[in-house]
Amino acid sequence: MRQPVKSLVWIMICLVLLTLGGVSPVQAAQVEVEAESYVLIDADSGKVLLAQDEHKRLAPASMTKLMTMILAAQDLEEGKVSVKDKVITSEEAWKMGGSQIYLEPGEEMTFEEMMIAVAVGSANDASVAIAEHLEGTHQNFVDRMNRQAKMLGLKNTNFVNAYGLSAENHYSSAYDMAVMARYALQYPKILEYTSIKEYNLRQGEFKLYNTNKLLWWYEGADGFKTGWTNEAKYCLTATAKRDGLRLIGAVMASPKQHGNHRDMMKLFNYGFAKYAYKNFFSRGSVCGVVSVGKGIGDSVEVIAEDDVGAIVEKGQEEKITTEKRLQTYIDAPVERGQKLGEMRVYHDGDLVKEVNLIAAADVPRGGLIKEIMKMLAETYLL
Repeated sequence: MRQPVKSLVWIMICLVLLTLGGVSPVQAAQVEVEAESYVLIDADSGKVLLAQDEHKRLAPASMTKLMTMILAAQDLEEGKVSVKDKVITSEEAWKMGGSQIYLEPGEEMTFEEMMIAVAVGSANDASVAIAEHLEGTHQNFVDRMNRQAKMLGLKNTNFVNAYGLSAENHYSSAYDMAVMARYALQYPKILEYTSIKEYNLRQGEFKLYNTNKLLWWYEGADGFKTGWTNEAKYCLTATAKRDGLRLIGAVMASPKQHGNHRDMMKLFNYGFAKYAYKNFFSRGSVCGVVSVGKGIGDSVEVIAEDDVGAIVEKGQEEKITTEKRLQTYIDAPVERGQKLGEMRVYHDGDLVKEVNLIAAADVPRGGLIKEIMKMLAETYLL
């Protein structure tokens, strides 16, 4: 009878220690990470899977450039700038130290080339050139970065520059960086650029190699940003996807060279070993058909606006279920992208996600002749 009692006492001691130490069950997982702070989240839901001191304010170094790329991608998507726009290097951009592509005053590159220089080569000078091109001055751009941080609800982030060299009052946290990264996934260009391993700049005269070595070292890794300064040590915000499950991690102040990469691989290994993504429909998949009246067509397919599924611990996939709510009939006109229903995803009966079901195509009104022909056809069939 002694063994069960000992086991019970040990469990109680562990629970007391966790409570006294302020460590959540998520934080208590056995993963040997040397970084001062870190977080691992599910990209789909934002759920924290593993963390330690994730809200601690630390120097983010060049991970700062993730926000720079977010604002640039926003303006690309909104048509305020194009990838072919010519960006002219200012003297301020030319003066930048640290990692750079050695821009000369007055040198021109396309907006896309500047973006790639930031994403792949972590170029400080290109970051300033982009900032000035979008907002007139570097300071105006930094102000916009901080406004965007507030919009994202980031409570432990403040930017002083667009590139990440250490400066007073320039800080972020592992959790805030992960939130930025999750938001960045809305803009395909960011993942496209940060997944480039090598790039030939200036017609091949200047070779860029991505500072994120996970692109070579880790299956499924496909984006985001490293950082290093003496103060910040080795940092990394990264994402990887396997079998439909996309994870995002952020590590800050890892003490050794490539320690940020090793720490991130440990976090990803933990996530992919413990969790799976149960997928019912992928983004853009046909999920049903709605009848259409008074249109040039009699029906329209509906597609999922996002992936329909959820993260789940391996072995518990049966706990994820879905419920489809779809209109059965609608009068034309129907516009492509118009919401016609929704798919609800549940985990053990609790709602965890809602995905809009939208029209896959336009269905204009059929007009008078269409209606007469339809009436004649129905009469003939009767």
